[in-house]
Amino acid sequence: MGGTLLAGLALFAGLGGLVACLAGRAGLREIRWLRRVGLPAQALVRYRVLGEDDRAGGPRPLLQFTTVDGRVVEVFSPVPSSRSCRLVDGGQVWITYDPADPGRLLVDGRERRWLEYAFLASGGAITMTALALLTYRA
Repeated sequence: MGGTLLAGLALFAGLGGLVACLAGRAGLREIRWLRRVGLPAQALVRYRVLGEDDRAGGPRPLLQFTTVDGRVVEVFSPVPSSRSCRLVDGGQVWITYDPADPGRLLVDGRERRWLEYAFLASGGAITMTALALLTYRA
């Protein structure tokens, strides 16, 4: 009974670690791809007024920019404002966007690669722990 429980725990941990690794890898691939094919633009930072039903806590601002073909696009920022890089209402930031899908973008200097590497590292560590649990079980 204990061996089966340990094997189930190892399988669950291994799958979770694999998902974390895949998420980190996909995030890094997205950053690299947007850096390679994306187009630069300057975006206007806009905060919307929160209503009664909106949940409080660190809203992400809207970024409004014009694409090369003249469309005005407004999307939520992929990153929140922080102490090190404030996104001030009415301010301007440089972005890199996908010309085929302008909703996919990076805020220059705020790619958060460290987060993707953290997913890779933690996923790898969890997967290795799961393998160790399976080896211990045998």
